Amino acid sequence: METFKLNNGVEIPKLGIGTFQMEPEAAEKAVVDALNDGYHLIDTANGYMNERAVGRAIKESGIKREDIFISSKLWPTVYEDENAIDDTLKRLGIDYIDLLFLHQPAGNWEKGYKQIEKAYKEGKVKAIGISNFHDEKLSKLFEMAEIKPQVMQVEAHPYFPETELKEFLKPYGTRIMAWYPLGHGDASLINEPVFSELGKKYHKSNVQIILRWHIQEGNIVIPGSTNPAHIKANADIFDFSLSAEDMAEIAKIKKNKRYYIPSDSLEESYANMKMDFNSQK
Repeated sequence: METFKLNNGVEIPKLGIGTFQMEPEAAEKAVVDALNDGYHLIDTANGYMNERAVGRAIKESGIKREDIFISSKLWPTVYEDENAIDDTLKRLGIDYIDLLFLHQPAGNWEKGYKQIEKAYKEGKVKAIGISNFHDEKLSKLFEMAEIKPQVMQVEAHPYFPETELKEFLKPYGTRIMAWYPLGHGDASLINEPVFSELGKKYHKSNVQIILRWHIQEGNIVIPGSTNPAHIKANADIFDFSLSAEDMAEIAKIKKNKRYYIPSDSLEESYANMKMDFNSQK
């Protein structure tokens, strides 16, 4: 699997599997399938309630720990919990996390970020991420961070390529990890004529063209699927390249359309959602 180099020298696979909205049993099977198909990046979170299942899949795969890149996210209710990162490690059954995010800019996120920085210095975390930050909170985080984040996870796809955000992140070398990489499965995006035409040109599906676009945009991409055929097909994007002309044609469909609208009230509601992460299956 090809990799990107992060701003601290850590290598991260360009493509991984996301486990958002997967029940534990489904997540475990999907991760096993993905690892068998050559994936090396697995994305989970406290809030997905499937970290234990992801850990079981990693153990079941028989692949060396150092050959698997694991990312997870701290939930806002544990930002002030000094045991939160150790608890995350225990649920995953590992002794370090390759990439750990703050899941939302809610609650005492400043304390949460300091906790991740501390774990980074201790070797428990190899790279630091932030997820869904925007506007004033995003600027404040970069001002206060002793260690600038290596990755920012946000919604990104051809309708919403996050061009302006990338310009903001460029001086820091922070790379985007795209969720909703296919526009939340929006058929109008996936079936855009430009993707159908390029699919015929390269003998690929429309989805594969979009995922290849992400890679060439410099995005780490984590499509989620529990369908073994889709998991396998999503990884089959490294035997061709889109031309500069192809990329320019795709750029024309930008609509500044996002499917998730962040708001302070929504983020604060996340901060109050208490869940018993250690009780997950």
